[in-house]
Amino acid sequence: MSLIIQKYGGSSLANVEKLKKISEMIAAVKKTGYDVIAVVSAMGKTTNSLIEMAKEISPNPSRREMDMLLSTGERTTMALLCIALNELGVDAISLTGSQAGIITNDRHNDAHVIEVRPVRVQDELEKGKVVVIGGFQGVSYKRDITTLGRGGSDTSAVALAAALNAERCEIYSDVDGVYTTDPNVVRDAKHLPEISYQQIQEMAEAGAKVLNAQAVQFAKEAKISLYARSTFNPGKETIIKEVTKKELSGVRAVVYETEIVRVLVNNPSKIELAAHLLEEKQIAMKEFQFSALGKDSGYKSSFIISKKNIYDWEEVRDTLINKLKDDIYLNESFSTLSIIGEGFSRSNTVLLETLKLLRDNNIEYYGVGTTSFRISILVERDLLEEAVKVCHDYWIN
Repeated sequence: MSLIIQKYGGSSLANVEKLKKISEMIAAVKKTGYDVIAVVSAMGKTTNSLIEMAKEISPNPSRREMDMLLSTGERTTMALLCIALNELGVDAISLTGSQAGIITNDRHNDAHVIEVRPVRVQDELEKGKVVVIGGFQGVSYKRDITTLGRGGSDTSAVALAAALNAERCEIYSDVDGVYTTDPNVVRDAKHLPEISYQQIQEMAEAGAKVLNAQAVQFAKEAKISLYARSTFNPGKETIIKEVTKKELSGVRAVVYETEIVRVLVNNPSKIELAAHLLEEKQIAMKEFQFSALGKDSGYKSSFIISKKNIYDWEEVRDTLINKLKDDIYLNESFSTLSIIGEGFSRSNTVLLETLKLLRDNNIEYYGVGTTSFRISILVERDLLEEAVKVCHDYWIN
């Protein structure tokens, strides 16, 4: 029997009435003859509420204990959804990420899935049950509960789809797919009917609230197409799939990330120390740059830290400053603007035109990083929204 995996985001599950509607949708799919796995997020703003409660107790809560706390949100959802399905006469069972066999590394708050052992899931499917799995969570090889970072339920769904050779994976949320930028910033942002794995990954890495980057990597490796849809407003959708180079060409989107820290290290002997301190805190560095300017001429070293999954940032910042003292400088006033497309390593045209565009609009830039699919530019946070609008108007409209 063919298998469909559906992932439902927190906004789609914000209250019991919405949860009941989703149970009816799942029941309808099951009646067509498909096996169904539903991967669910925490209801509504539950995760944010749990974070706020932890912050009321401690400004720097333990990353391990935050994982234990946050994983409870999805458990509530999955149990309630199974109760709703059972009321409709659909046999359903809920499983945590660990019960579903999602094995991760031992990082907390942004763990990576290293293996999926879905034996229990297969057993329940063979009994004809709908399996409802708590997304966003797994278990480390040390048997600790871990969470996969914001958007981690996407990763749970796609990792299971790859492991179980699902026919397709459907990602449901309160938006009907992927847009050329955040519609909350640019009202006439354009809907993208399809986009490549590489481009959506770059969007996610650059801070866009789209599919989780690790989820897309699983899909790309397993050649599984992803369907991003609106839960309650069917019609449009975005298909994430393999796309030809011709279809990839040109600028596709303008995205941004606000919660970042730019770190400058002034002493070459302290770069490894900074990296070790961050690794001990299980924090990744992005956009790392190191360049010697010549013998006895000094050097430049910098990197970016994304704060979105760091719940103890004040403690991390103080540790870096206390250990490296005058050899480190942290700037929290910047954000990143990113142009997403293809072929940026073959031509400088998009880079040059974007930098000129920013200058012409009196928007200074303080750093640039590029890949074949992305140009990321560091700008002042209070000018970010204007920069997004200017670049979207120029490249997309």
